Amino acid sequence: MTQKSLLRVLAGEAVWPPPIWMMRQAGRYLPEYRALRAKAGDFLSLCLNPELAAEITLQPLRRFGMDGAILFSDLPIVSWALGQGLRYAEGEGPVLPPIRSQADLDKLSVAKVADAVSPIWETVRRVRAEAGPATLIGFSGGPFTVACYMVEGHGSREFGEARGMAYRDPDLFSRLIDLIIEGNLVYLRGQADAGAEALMLFDSWAGMLPPSEFDRWVTAPTARIAAALRETHPHVPLIGFPRLAGMKIGSYARATGVQGVTMDTSMDPALAATLVPAHVALQGNMDPLSVVAGGAAMQGQLEPLLAAMRGRPFIFNLGHGLVPQTPPEHVGALVQSIRNH
Repeated sequence: MTQKSLLRVLAGEAVWPPPIWMMRQAGRYLPEYRALRAKAGDFLSLCLNPELAAEITLQPLRRFGMDGAILFSDLPIVSWALGQGLRYAEGEGPVLPPIRSQADLDKLSVAKVADAVSPIWETVRRVRAEAGPATLIGFSGGPFTVACYMVEGHGSREFGEARGMAYRDPDLFSRLIDLIIEGNLVYLRGQADAGAEALMLFDSWAGMLPPSEFDRWVTAPTARIAAALRETHPHVPLIGFPRLAGMKIGSYARATGVQGVTMDTSMDPALAATLVPAHVALQGNMDPLSVVAGGAAMQGQLEPLLAAMRGRPFIFNLGHGLVPQTPPEHVGALVQSIRNH
């Protein structure tokens, strides 16, 4: 059995104290990231620069000794790799020419993906060579979330165009989802081949869907990806993050066959522990703003979470990403507090 604690948990073992990594742990709250970002040009170029992206991925390992290193990249990379335009507007996030018709879909091709993402695979190789005892986690956006960006053309609170397409023209939306699944498989298999030891699917907008649509556009596509990855990379575990899944977290875990499920901040960990099969690792779900507050507020969120998760496979994480105003010393104090349990 592997000695890396995070992989032991994803194999179904209850490890205590739990392994630790945090979403968006490589990013804007770290002064060393901001210094590097200022030199890098636009954000997409930064993601595609193996030297800089590897350095960013490794920064929190050097500072905090995390048990996991999450690849520095972004959710819409697969859409760009398929051939859709992508740029990052200051203060707006990703901006893409929206997909609204079969003609738009016909401009995309899975054949483009491997060449496009090859620099990211090089980043994975570089990080794996330097990550030491930390588990390297590769990732991509979940098919529904990527489709939301592709159809809407930008971030949104409602993604009305994307969700509307799923109702008005489910055949077109299904063809888009199929294309994203194929692109994701090329991208994720390449990450595993380059040295990623675990993989993660971020379905950040899953919680906007009613139950039947959640099953169709989140659970079923994730199950297809998980099954295909098991055929080619059976020893690389997959973590799913169906954000705001609520009570659907249990059926998602059972139907997809993932080895780990991430809880968002709104999820009651004790409830999740009753819904998700005992052999499936839970990951999450501390409020990132409690880490900003630090001190007693942070400890007040930490202790009940650890109490609810003790005795089952669990990876400590946040319910979403670290925010830019997070004091790095609070992250260090949180890591130390968990280690002391």
